[in-house]
Amino acid sequence: MTDWNRVERLLGHDAMSLLARKTVGIVGVGSGGGYVALALAMSGVQRFILVDDDVLDPQNIVRHVADSRYIGKPKVEAVRDLILQRNPQAEVFVLQERIEGHLHLLDQMDILAVGVDGEGAKFSLNESCLKRHLVAVYAGVYERGEGGDVVVIQPGDGPCYACWAAELREGYVTPAPDGSDADLDYGQRRPDGAIDAEPGLWLDVVRVANTQANIVLNILLEGTPAERHFPANTVLLANQPLEIREGHITPPFSAEWVNIPRNPKCLVCGSYHMAATATEEMSLDQLLGEPARVDVRKTNNKLSLDGIDE
Repeated sequence: MTDWNRVERLLGHDAMSLLARKTVGIVGVGSGGGYVALALAMSGVQRFILVDDDVLDPQNIVRHVADSRYIGKPKVEAVRDLILQRNPQAEVFVLQERIEGHLHLLDQMDILAVGVDGEGAKFSLNESCLKRHLVAVYAGVYERGEGGDVVVIQPGDGPCYACWAAELREGYVTPAPDGSDADLDYGQRRPDGAIDAEPGLWLDVVRVANTQANIVLNILLEGTPAERHFPANTVLLANQPLEIREGHITPPFSAEWVNIPRNPKCLVCGSYHMAATATEEMSLDQLLGEPARVDVRKTNNKLSLDGIDE
């Protein structure tokens, strides 16, 4: 039996009991999602629903929690085995299919962690989570692991994934205090909507995945003394010196929080919200520093996203 004494001393008995009752869904258990699953299992979560249609290939080994013993096996089965090695009492349901044909599984989840690359799957999950009022946490890793992002999408409070992706994944510009344009250099997809996959070290992927796992855990701990306050809905992570804002270099191993607003005209989430007030025009410094709405205009992409569903 797993000895939870040290974790319980940190989180508290009530928090551990709460985590044992919660079910975490993870769609995509590649290099990012596989780590998220194992990290949560080692933090007290005991009920999982894992969905991924892929098998572990030899090239995945350098960026996955599963090792060469699992080559040729479904990723969901490999990750389930790794969870059970740490905690034999865990309940792990696995599905080696695409999530789009099994969206009813969302009804059994308390929170969803999304680790897939395909935008089609993300938008399908976004709409389904909105209908179910299910909180979802999405993560992305930039080209060559230079950085990444994690966003919490809470239906009825803030943007849906479509609002968020339209503002960040394409790259936008917002007026600077001096009247010049400040770029938020961010995001690029191939014409088919998938994330461009480029080489990146697993340790850089893991930093983003660990943040995603930490945020999921924190949401599960809501209302307990172990809960921590989120300053905004999106965290941007720099693994290398990164020009997230034009003219401003974010140092390596640092992060910046951004509060992305809901688009009142969003065709996806508009029907789930009351009529919104007019959007205020704010500077990017204000956007990065505090919760705010922002009026944005599109600009060129300068960073691409690295696939984490490997």
